[in-house]
Amino acid sequence: MQIVSLTTDFGIADYFVADLKASILSQYSAIQFVDVSHQIASHDIMQAAYYIQNVRKSFPLGTIHIVAVYNYYSETSKFVAFEKEGHYFLGPNNGVFSLVFNDIDPSHVREIDFGEDMSLTQVFSNAVALISNGIPLADIGPVTENFQSKLPISPVITQSQIRATILHIDHFNNAVINI
Repeated sequence: MQIVSLTTDFGIADYFVADLKASILSQYSAIQFVDVSHQIASHDIMQAAYYIQNVRKSFPLGTIHIVAVYNYYSETSKFVAFEKEGHYFLGPNNGVFSLVFNDIDPSHVREIDFGEDMSLTQVFSNAVALISNGIPLADIGPVTENFQSKLPISPVITQSQIRATILHIDHFNNAVINI
């Protein structure tokens, strides 16, 4: 059974998560979903990256990780797929994956081909179905021409101080800083 992890900023009050899961199941029904979080702050790719960094190694090899945060879906939106350390990653080309991995080779990142009339959920469900059926990433789409990369927030160190940034505050009010 194929495992698909979902990390989104969709929230839980609307039907968006159910629509995504239903679309994937309609393409490939042998799926076990793991909801990492649907409560990522809207458009917060730093938070999404933090979650994926901390959970991805707990999943078995072959897991497909969908990161649907700050999708800014439009005709010019690009979505990418790549394999790293035995896992597959799908999501928008918005820099989130460069915050998870600092050594992604852009020549291995594929742009997910999709038609004009496809919804966001169909883009993800088609890619999941192709990967789950053993289709090589090279057949999912061409190498992305402009893989987006973001710089992580680094601490500022001077002779008299260290200035850090809070990366995350968990449910127990523990603060994670970037030192």
